[in-house]
Amino acid sequence: MGKHHLYTMSIARVYPLYVAKVEKKGRTKIEVDEIICWLTGYSQKELKIQLEKQTDFETFFTEAPQLNPSRTLIKGVVCGVPVENIEEPIMREIRYLDKLIDELAKGKAMDKILRK
Repeated sequence: MGKHHLYTMSIARVYPLYVAKVEKKGRTKIEVDEIICWLTGYSQKELKIQLEKQTDFETFFTEAPQLNPSRTLIKGVVCGVPVENIEEPIMREIRYLDKLIDELAKGKAMDKILRK
């Protein structure tokens, strides 16, 4: 069986959807960037480069400078599946990001989103 289509999808293709989702709920692109940088360890400049390069999700997470150790505290359901039960590592990272964006769109405080 081949790779899931999300692995080969460019993060730049999904990024505007994340931003649009949270902006509809009164949150900001800056907050989306903060979440992505917190999760992956990319700096703001490095994130911009990854978006410009159209990096696919698999490469984006595989080459992330420092995946945040607190990401394992992320719990909840994305696409009907509890994120903590996802065994495939890259898919789990993608779903962690989805869950954080969902929490932002639902109005959760940034300190709670970033597991502080």
